[in-house]
Amino acid sequence: MTPITEVDGRRLALSNLDKVLYPESGFTKGELLHYYATTAGALLPHLYDRPVSFLRFPDGPGGQRFFAKNVPPGTPAWVKTAEVPRSDGESARQILVQDLPTLMWAANLVTEFHTPQWRAEAPGAADRLVLDLDPGAPADVVQCCEVALWLRERLAEDGLQAYAKTSGSKGLHLLVPLVPTPSAQVSAYAKALAQEAEGALGHLVVHRMTRSLRPGKVFVDHSQNSAAKTTAAPYTLRARPEPTVSAPVTWDEVAGCARADELVFRADDIAPRLRRYGDLLGPLINPARAGRIPG
Repeated sequence: MTPITEVDGRRLALSNLDKVLYPESGFTKGELLHYYATTAGALLPHLYDRPVSFLRFPDGPGGQRFFAKNVPPGTPAWVKTAEVPRSDGESARQILVQDLPTLMWAANLVTEFHTPQWRAEAPGAADRLVLDLDPGAPADVVQCCEVALWLRERLAEDGLQAYAKTSGSKGLHLLVPLVPTPSAQVSAYAKALAQEAEGALGHLVVHRMTRSLRPGKVFVDHSQNSAAKTTAAPYTLRARPEPTVSAPVTWDEVAGCARADELVFRADDIAPRLRRYGDLLGPLINPARAGRIPG
């Protein structure tokens, strides 16, 4: 029988708690749900009012994965949704993860959480800029850190404050809080910044996605600033061989990174980091920290 749990007055059926999702570490679905429950205080503000896309992996990272934007069948009536425009001129509804019951219901589907750079009340008005630093082997996160430090200084020249998190996979994400700005304008600025980074660090950076250009370099992916794109949310678990997390990091950690494994954080690492640092990405949700891109 599927156990019924009450979360803040909502009754949830949480299934298959003993199912091993990450065979390399024995990490179970119950542990996944525990992770999201105990990290909710930090995670929920980064999901709030942002239409969520799910990368679902119900049989673990080695099983089937599928990306879902529309409201799934069987969604409880109390889960809030938002109408979201699509590039074809139509619209659809997506989930808003506004509270702990919704987070736990969504986590029970076994999912990564991905969000756009804008909020539901203002589609296409980005309140943050994101740069995804993706290394091409043999480059790794160490080279991403070198590029991140250059980008941090360059952004500061424009009066913008950058914050860093691991992707939870191989690279880093840089995020900048913004006064709401049209996504097209943010995208153009981000692309110019990536091109400038390639000009300054040609031995290390490529700004185009072309696979043949990427071995040994860091791809500065600016495309996620498009209004139609999403990025892995802070603190989401990833569908990787181990339960790695897209985890905020300090700039001292970025500057001091000498080995790729130094910036790999798993579910069990996050609670101690939150006790030590709090939410390092808290400034992203503080309008007083928001900057304006040039022009």
